[in-house]
Amino acid sequence: MIIRNITRSTLLFVVTLLFTACNHHGRVSEESNTIYATIAPIKYIVEQITGDDFSVEVLVPAGASPESFEPTPKQYIALNESQFIFSTGLINFETALLERIEKQENIVNLSRNISLIEGACSHNHSHKSSAHSHGVDPHIWTSPRELKTIARNAYEAIIERYPDSTKYTTAYKQLQHKIEQLDEECRVRCNASSARAFIIYHPALTYYARAYGIEQIAMESNGKEPSAKHIANIIEQAKSKQVKSLMYQSEYPRSVVDVLAEDTRLTPLEINPLAENPIEFILSVTDAITTN
Repeated sequence: MIIRNITRSTLLFVVTLLFTACNHHGRVSEESNTIYATIAPIKYIVEQITGDDFSVEVLVPAGASPESFEPTPKQYIALNESQFIFSTGLINFETALLERIEKQENIVNLSRNISLIEGACSHNHSHKSSAHSHGVDPHIWTSPRELKTIARNAYEAIIERYPDSTKYTTAYKQLQHKIEQLDEECRVRCNASSARAFIIYHPALTYYARAYGIEQIAMESNGKEPSAKHIANIIEQAKSKQVKSLMYQSEYPRSVVDVLAEDTRLTPLEINPLAENPIEFILSVTDAITTN
């Protein structure tokens, strides 16, 4: 009788443990510890606020084209189980992809409260078709003033879900201070520089140019390679506006850049607007624009 009772008690204990483990496993599956960012600069902002509390993944991996990117069924499951999906809300691949996510409440549009700039900007890294044909420039992360709003939007979404996490508030304030210092440095240096314009192949610095009153002269014309007439016009502008910088992105034709560099005597600088650290990127751009 004693042996029988012990056996039953032990069996009940084991069953209870198994039941609890199953429930715990199911809860973890539904509440993943992962956050997704559609592009790398957003990952930086989210990590600055959340620290190492989450695994922050970039939706489109480095070197991949947003136009050809297609998540696997396993990745769709991971997206639906993630805590958040942070997006600019402005690039076509984001819209096409994220509208198929079941948990729409987990998608955070970081362009909220930003005064958007219209334009025929082609954001295509395969250089074959427009990735945001709706005519709104999506490069909001390349200007400190817009970056500050992006950070606030991300923080508000995070703190709404985790209101007791005071360390997120502390980290966010530190990040905002860092961005404010960046904004002030860019403003002072741009005001002190004699250059009133810069040349760039693809117009990725439209918001930066607006913030600091500097003209962005784009070589690309409506998403197409520049004509000989357009290049000649840029050469004239470079002389009259004391342009000090010529920037380009690796995915666009270097041959056209070299022609312009020779005629303007400017040294081409390769930049990557999708670099993970937007603060370092903005500082490098400011160096290029303002250095005599």
